[in-house]
Amino acid sequence: MRGSGPRGRVEIRTIGVRREEEWARFSDPGESRETILVTPNKASAPRLRRGLTAGSAVSIVACRDCDLLHALGDLPEGATAVCRRCSGILRRRRRNTIERTLALSLAAVVLFVVANAFPFLSFEMKGQTTTTTLASGVFDLYEQGRLPIAVLVGATAIAAPLLQIALLVHVLLPLHLRRRPWRLPEAFRLLRRVTPWSMMEVFLIGILVSITKLAGMASVVPGLAIWAFALLMIVLAAALASLDAEAIWERAEELA
Repeated sequence: MRGSGPRGRVEIRTIGVRREEEWARFSDPGESRETILVTPNKASAPRLRRGLTAGSAVSIVACRDCDLLHALGDLPEGATAVCRRCSGILRRRRRNTIERTLALSLAAVVLFVVANAFPFLSFEMKGQTTTTTLASGVFDLYEQGRLPIAVLVGATAIAAPLLQIALLVHVLLPLHLRRRPWRLPEAFRLLRRVTPWSMMEVFLIGILVSITKLAGMASVVPGLAIWAFALLMIVLAAALASLDAEAIWERAEELA
């Protein structure tokens, strides 16, 4: 990369697109580089000088591994854009990412209802059977005077996953129906912020440790809810992993 003065000329290498072991360029095949003229005016965007056709949708992307700048055009579904210097992945566009994530989110809705409506664990000791649910466990902690723990468990094991699922459905379902979601930017930012607070796996590990310790004192019978909770943890993680933010914004811009 080189420049001279405030209107320096920056040379950008084209990207390679890897799809089924085939390589292609988004720019003119006869050009090995594309030159971008960067102006100091904040209101003016970078303009392509050569190598790209007029009206092409192009964004400038820096490689996360080597910081090489690339002129990235529209990726077809199933394609992966890689860096020409270090072969690092610039962007991977999955097939039907919105529909796949929506299906996983709707499955998470069903699993969440089952995990909270059915018994989580049953304890049998001296002829007495005690059944607990997720909500009753939080309430029991509150009655025992452990308010901070009750709030923490309720927020990380119930409230945060519920808010995650609701926001996913709120964003993805209208897009699938070719409608723009209400207050999309705010909902998407809230989804990003609430994700770290969902700690279902930590809660499930604590439950498994408790079952191991109580096995010698009482008969512990796992309920339907604990299996639904374990599946919910996997399905929600898969939904978040398949979520493609760029695909969501592209679909929203098409519907604007």
